[in-house]
Amino acid sequence: MSTTGRGLHGRVLETLGPAITAGEYPPGSVLRTDELAQRFDVSRSVMREAVRVLESMHLVESRRRVGVTVRPEAEWNVYDPQVIRWRLAGADRPRQLRSLTVLRSAVEPVAAGLAAKYATAEQCAELTRCALGMVAHSRGHQLEGYLVHDIAFHRVVLNASGNEMFARLGDVVAEVLAGRTHHEIMFEDPDPAAVTLHVQVAEAVRTGDAARAEHLTREITVGALQELDILAP
Repeated sequence: MSTTGRGLHGRVLETLGPAITAGEYPPGSVLRTDELAQRFDVSRSVMREAVRVLESMHLVESRRRVGVTVRPEAEWNVYDPQVIRWRLAGADRPRQLRSLTVLRSAVEPVAAGLAAKYATAEQCAELTRCALGMVAHSRGHQLEGYLVHDIAFHRVVLNASGNEMFARLGDVVAEVLAGRTHHEIMFEDPDPAAVTLHVQVAEAVRTGDAARAEHLTREITVGALQELDILAP
């Protein structure tokens, strides 16, 4: 573990952040920075830096003469990739995964349809490369390799949509896909039908078939929800 201030406040965050999102410190709980600094054996300045990061995520708010107060869940920045990661590490993982996958189902099919209209030749080529990379890692228990290409595929779709709001969701989708893999909410090998759908989406985008790209991507997200029903009921 690094002994730099950044490394130390990161260590604090990796313990305190998941504890807050898991409900160990319920909304309204007051955290004393002096006590936390002593608990984590770090300086007050390191503790203040960690608190500033938590404040940026809207998990806590700091008030003079009161301390650091845990904010209601409804105020958290649930789109922050780190908050997503922490929530997926907790007991509420199935609900969180389902919520995020429903978000994907609302956004990604539309993004794919737009990508079919606006994707550049380079983006079409990259989408095809990602799809083929998924195929190459789809058998033989190569989930980590598959994940790399899966994340890249969905980033390209969101970016190629030409909508900057969709593009900013790339990190959110990446955390969902990574969370499914790292928390073993995937079959040992990806569903062959889902792999084929990704290849078909790439082709629909390349040929400019917006309706087909949207329809196929919706099938991908529906399949992801069905997998959750089996693996994370």
